[in-house]
Amino acid sequence: MNVLLWFKRDLRVADHPALALAQGLGAVLPIYIVEPEYWALPDASARQWDATAEALADLRQALGALGAPLVLRVGDAVEVLSRMAREHRVTRMVSHEETGNLWTYARDLRVAAWARQAGVAWTELPQSGVVRRLASRDGWAARRDAFVAAPGLPAPAALQRVPGVEPGAIPTARALRLAPDRCPHRQAGGRVQGLALLDSFLAARGQAYRRAMSSPVTGERACSRLSPHLALGTLSVREVAQAAAARAAERPGGGWQGSLASFRSRLAWRDHFMQKLEDEPAIEIRALHRAAETLTRTADAPRLAAWAAGETGVPFVDACMRYLAATGWLNFRMRSMMMSFASYHLWLDWRATGALLARRFTDYEPGIHWPQVQMQSGTTGINTIRIYNPVKQGADQDPTGGFTRAWLPELAAVPDALLQQPWLWPGAAGLRYPAPLVDPAVAARAARDAVWGLRRAPDHAAAAAVIIARHASRADPRFVNDRSPRRRTAAPGRQLSLDL
Repeated sequence: MNVLLWFKRDLRVADHPALALAQGLGAVLPIYIVEPEYWALPDASARQWDATAEALADLRQALGALGAPLVLRVGDAVEVLSRMAREHRVTRMVSHEETGNLWTYARDLRVAAWARQAGVAWTELPQSGVVRRLASRDGWAARRDAFVAAPGLPAPAALQRVPGVEPGAIPTARALRLAPDRCPHRQAGGRVQGLALLDSFLAARGQAYRRAMSSPVTGERACSRLSPHLALGTLSVREVAQAAAARAAERPGGGWQGSLASFRSRLAWRDHFMQKLEDEPAIEIRALHRAAETLTRTADAPRLAAWAAGETGVPFVDACMRYLAATGWLNFRMRSMMMSFASYHLWLDWRATGALLARRFTDYEPGIHWPQVQMQSGTTGINTIRIYNPVKQGADQDPTGGFTRAWLPELAAVPDALLQQPWLWPGAAGLRYPAPLVDPAVAARAARDAVWGLRRAPDHAAAAAVIIARHASRADPRFVNDRSPRRRTAAPGRQLSLDL
């Protein structure tokens, strides 16, 4: 029997349940479909494709070594799968479940309809702790932990290939007509790079993880930098979690235990947030708490453009945005601050700013991104309203000013004491740097009043209770308590710290 093995966000051969199943069924035709309609979406970008292309090159080499090279086709998934099934007498198809954006959700529904009509038995398998068609969050954490603790699956020794299939070339971003997207310091993609990062993190870089993750200065090295590899599936969550557990079992000193515990907790948080989108795909386009739609945030194009360009006039915000544009990565606290500033201080609609950030992230994972976008925008109705003070964040996370000055050379003449508030410097008028779009303190106060006014509405609590029942993490030591819409956690930053 010939079996279609459809690769999506799982670009590896190790710990690959779908591959393990397929290779036991017959000859395997491994396929990746480049879908131009997907890559034209507002949350997709050339930098993401470039990282994907590198991962595909690694995957092609790995599958070729097993005897069944990766087949790549460009086009609509239903059309491609239909043609391949017809031409190669395929009656079985295997893939992993995908928790993607609304577009991939709708595409998978179309593929399922085609498979039923064509008589192709399609088996989808989980590749993480996310549970499809979850009835209740009660007991979810235990199910997730059981999946992560189960033995990983080794890569097969060999595969039986389907003969006579042209492999197809990996297209360039230009061939896909993606907009130019210069990202000079982007992380390289592919499993080889991911394994090297995992090794260096567990051997040395991760020792300072817990204390150093919050600053873009120290987080660049101390964070694992595995998030692009987890997003594309060049590494599995399970193999990373088990590698971290094995390192912890060695009982290293010098702060390692705390750092490893934090890292493993954030891997659990990763599945938790992805479960939110799996349970409610519309989170991408609709406020979780419906009343939040009445906040009527602005579609101010000049403000959005200034924020995107790193020209808001608030130095630490602008430095972080320019850094992100050049690298495709930013540590989590700064991601939170960027979204908070856009949503509260600039009062921009989270859908527009969320899509822009998604394009910039080479580690874009819809299941993490959109729930987090809503959390930082105050639209969930259940999480702590956290409006970051960008001036204080700059002073706290960049105390020497080195990061800010590196990305904002226009501020070279500003004295250290006023670097994060250059508008207070007498020489500000002579700078090639814009005045702030808003007064941070005044804008924060107005936003806080608006959001809290919404939460005080008589029907707010009842709707929040429904959201809690469906999406909250429950009282579990693996997670920070996000069950109460009124009660602050002891360390609200930890709830959001997903630096991987």
